[in-house]
Amino acid sequence: MDNTAQARIIFAQDRYATEATGIEIAMAGDHTSRCTMAVGECHRNARGVVMGGALFTLADFAAAVAANTDCLEDGTLHWVSLDATIHYLAPALDDSLVAECKALKAGRTTALYQTTIESPDNGKRIAIVETTMIFV
Repeated sequence: MDNTAQARIIFAQDRYATEATGIEIAMAGDHTSRCTMAVGECHRNARGVVMGGALFTLADFAAAVAANTDCLEDGTLHWVSLDATIHYLAPALDDSLVAECKALKAGRTTALYQTTIESPDNGKRIAIVETTMIFV
């Protein structure tokens, strides 16, 4: 079974991200991930823009998937977020979003990942999130 299929099975247990928020794993492998989220009215704030918490959840989930690609075979998730910084760049008005995550530094006990959230329709960059992960 490939990394993406394994990640989908394991991370299906993250019910907030997969069920409540509707995030899907499009790709997982070699300390990278791509996750998508169909945007519904429940994701929008009173101004009609995707709420920051929904964007953060998308980025946090993408980072968890990317960081844990090296331990998918044994089914245990060793990497968790230690801290994260989100930079909101533009309002998200689209009906779908894509989060691309990659390792900037993957160490033995800590790692730094960067997630870029964009609109797949026009490529507009919505947010950049830097996440420090720790091996537990």
